[in-house]
Parts: sequence; C-alpha cells; structure tokens
Amino acid sequence: MADLFERFEPVDARDFIAEYPLAWLLATGGQANEAAQLPLLGEYGADDDLVSLLGHIPRRHPLVPALEARPAGLVLFQGPQAYISPNQAGIRNWAPTWNFMQLSIEVEIEFLPGTTGAALSALVHQMEKRRPNPWNAGELGDRYDVLEQRVIAFRAQVKRLVGRFKLGQDEQPDVRASIIRSLDDRPLASWMRRFEDRDGGVS
Repeated sequence: MADLFERFEPVDARDFIAEYPLAWLLATGGQANEAAQLPLLGEYGADDDLVSLLGHIPRRHPLVPALEARPAGLVLFQGPQAYISPNQAGIRNWAPTWNFMQLSIEVEIEFLPGTTGAALSALVHQMEKRRPNPWNAGELGDRYDVLEQRVIAFRAQVKRLVGRFKLGQDEQPDVRASIIRSLDDRPLASWMRRFEDRDGGVS
C-alpha cells in the first residue's frame, strides 16, 4: 500500500511538471559533474500518464558522453516547499515539519540531434505562450543557428515514476487550514488545498 504522501493522480504529476519544469538530470551511477539542471517538457499518453520528457543540453556538458555510454538516468523535479512552524499550525506542542513536493523518475535517454530545433521551439512556445508579447526564436536572427548548434535535444523515456506530495494530508482539518492561511497565496498553499479533500487524509 502506498504511503499517504505517495498517493497522487497522473494529472497532479502533469501540472507539477508544467509549473516547475526545471529539473535535475543525473547519469545513474555517474560522477558529481554528470548532473545538470535543465528545463523539461512532459509528453503524455491518453490517460495523462507521463510517457517521456523532452529536453536539450549543451553538447560539451560531461553528462552527454556519460549518457551516450550508458543511457540510464534519473530526473528529479522539486516543487514548492516550506518549513512549517508550530506557530503556523496554531499548536505550541506540535512538532515542526517541512511540506514539499517531489517527483523522482527513472529514465532511458535517447539523443535526438536531428530534432534539436523542434525541441527548442517547443520549449520556447511553452514558456512564452501566456506572456502578453510572446518572444520567438526568429528575433535572434543569424545568432539562433549558432546557439542551436551548441546544444543537442534528447528524449527521456519514463521507466518508473515515484512522487511524494507532503502537503498536510495527515493533519486534522483545523491544523491544515491554519497552515494554509499562514502561507497566504503562496503556491504551496494552493497545492495543499488541492490535496486536502483527497481520500486517505485525516478527517
């Protein structure tokens, strides 16, 4: 039986990745320099299940030869997080804790040198589409081609996904409500509200 904090829906993972796309990519069993923080785009099946992640990386990064030699990797997403004080819970004899969200994904990496331009365009579109005056790569002119040649696209096929959403599901409703109020409109409060009525929480 899954831990209370490990119960989530595919759409939760999808929204998490969309809101916090910057993730760590590490070579499984690699060295300290064989890790990089990269923006990644989720690719999904019909039921919102995460199938793969699309990204790009500088060709000269040590992670590239490491993953070419052994394409097994680990992707780590971190969402909003905060230390929670007894003052926020409204109970002085309550132990402090930390609320957070994380996704840990075992992947197999395939480099896609022929689709780097498409991967870059997809990322720019995702990041710019809600801005009032969206930027596009054409505005770089000839510099775009130079920059594109310095990176290589990859697709990370998902082999196993584990999530942990520690968002107060184990707290009594009044304690959870007190914590949410103390967080004002911070993203963590929004995610706590999202999970507070799920089955399996304290009632």
